[in-house]
Amino acid sequence: MSRLIIAAVSGGLFGAGLHLSGMTDTARVRGFLDLFGAWDPTLAFVMGGALLPMALAWRWAQPGAVSWSGAAYPARPDPQITARLAVGSVLFGIGWGLVGLCPGPAIAALSYGGTSGALFVLAMLAGMAVAPAAGGLLDRRAAAA
Repeated sequence: MSRLIIAAVSGGLFGAGLHLSGMTDTARVRGFLDLFGAWDPTLAFVMGGALLPMALAWRWAQPGAVSWSGAAYPARPDPQITARLAVGSVLFGIGWGLVGLCPGPAIAALSYGGTSGALFVLAMLAGMAVAPAAGGLLDRRAAAA
């Protein structure tokens, strides 16, 4: 039960942070991507604010250490660049650039109502359902090469 409470509080803080920082505003996100126009660097500060706590947690966490919820800290990501990582990153970037939302802000934006945000979340969930099969296909092709 404590894990659910911690998850709910963390999710609420994350959503509130997205709202306060304006990251649920697709125009602000597109402004970050407009490098040669009216560039808005706000998103860089938000990303830095997200990366810093995780970097510190990885630095301080001892092997086998657990979080307040009792769950183990996530392992450091594999630094190897694979076909799955490259294709997934490109697809994520295309979707982010076209719509101006990534998964967290998209879910937070559902609270505003409207069909466009809901349609995006449905498409995102469909992509998440298809991704494991597509990733397996990429892995098999890479292994055959």
